[in-house]
Amino acid sequence: MQQEIETHAEHALNQLARDFDPWRQNRPTRFERIPPLLWEQAIALGQQLPIAQIAKRLRLRGSDLKKRCTALPATVAEPAPSPTLGFVDVTPPPPWPRPTSTTEVDLQRADGARLRIHCCEPQFPLAALVRAFLEIR
Repeated sequence: MQQEIETHAEHALNQLARDFDPWRQNRPTRFERIPPLLWEQAIALGQQLPIAQIAKRLRLRGSDLKKRCTALPATVAEPAPSPTLGFVDVTPPPPWPRPTSTTEVDLQRADGARLRIHCCEPQFPLAALVRAFLEIR
């Protein structure tokens, strides 16, 4: 089982070395920084293979690779997750925000008519409603 992991890791190292070649050939200057994605892949291989082996195969300075491998995990960007298809539960937001307070008004006229208002709006024309209700027709 250990040999399978090493074989897989060595295959990944060879693939990464092939990814480094086009970057080296197409970089504008000799001192161009290595792209973060290539560093991330090299650092990930550091979990499975000796750093010296990775550095030699990728033609990197071992000290640079070692520094990056021993850096805090927060400073190393995680590789983007590969897109997978599957079920995603999306709970829709409510169509309107829930009110923080409500207003209740209960009015009764002398003739026995009654008006009950239950409102969730912060401002509504209460005075106009009361005036209209109290007018006797």
